[in-house]
Amino acid sequence: MNKVVRIISLAMMLVATAAGMALATPSTQIWIPSTDIQPFAVGHLNIDSYFRASAKGKSTGDPAVRDTNVWDIGPEVGILPFEKIQAEVGFDYLVNSTNQNDNHPLSGNFKVGIPEDAFFKYMPAFAVGMYNLGPSNYDGPSAGAAGRAAFTSSGQNIVYGLVARTFPYVGRISAGGYHGSQRALVDPSGHSANEGAMVSWDRTITELTDKLWVGADYMSGNNVNGAVSFGASWAFSKNVSVIFGYDIWKEKQLAGNNTFTVQVDINFP
Repeated sequence: MNKVVRIISLAMMLVATAAGMALATPSTQIWIPSTDIQPFAVGHLNIDSYFRASAKGKSTGDPAVRDTNVWDIGPEVGILPFEKIQAEVGFDYLVNSTNQNDNHPLSGNFKVGIPEDAFFKYMPAFAVGMYNLGPSNYDGPSAGAAGRAAFTSSGQNIVYGLVARTFPYVGRISAGGYHGSQRALVDPSGHSANEGAMVSWDRTITELTDKLWVGADYMSGNNVNGAVSFGASWAFSKNVSVIFGYDIWKEKQLAGNNTFTVQVDINFP
C-alpha cells in the first residue's frame, strides 16, 4: 500500500509540474472527460469543431447576432511508465469564428487514473484531473452572465473525479462529479453554478466491427458547459478515428444554440 501511495504522489508531482509549464480537454467521451488515459510516451492530437445547428443567436439574447462556431486543437501525452497508475498532460488552443472574447485561448489539463482490473478482478477504473486551466477569459462579475464567452476556454479550472466499469453486452458506464471556478461558471442570472455531475455510456459495436464506437454523455449544471451529447466514431486506422456527434446545450443564453461536432483523434507514434 505504501508503494501505491508513493506512486500516486509521484504522479501528482509530475502532473502538477507539467501543467504549470503548459497552459483544454483531456481524453474525453464526446463532451465530458473519460477514464481513458494516454499510455506512456504516446502522443495524442485532437482537432475538434462545433458547428451551430441554427445561426440565430441565443448566447447574446439578440437573434440578429449569430452564435459562433468553435474550433479546438490540442496535443496531450502520457507521462507515467506504469501499467496500473497512468497520467497524461496536455493543452488546447480554442477559438470561435469571430475571435471575440478569446483573450486567453490557451488552456491546460492533466489526469491521473487507474485502469479497470488493475489490482483485482472486477475493479472499476478511476480517474481524477483538472481541465480548462488558465487565466480568466472574461472581464469579471461586472460583465454579467451574458458577457461570458460561449465555450469559455480557460479560467474555469474544473476539477473532476470519475469511476467507470465495462459490463458484458451493455458497454462501459461512467459516473462522477466536478467543481469549478465560481466566477467563470455561472447561470444566466450571473449566480454561481460551478458544480455538478458527469455521466456517460459508451460501447464498441463488436458485433459489426471493432472500428465502430457509439457513446453518449451528460454534464449537469446551469452553466456554459451543461449539455447532453451523443455520437458515433469510426476508426479509419489503428491511430486515427473521427467522432460525429451532436450537443444539446442546457443554457443556450450562455452556450448558444446546439452544435454538430466533428472530432478527429490521432495517436502517435
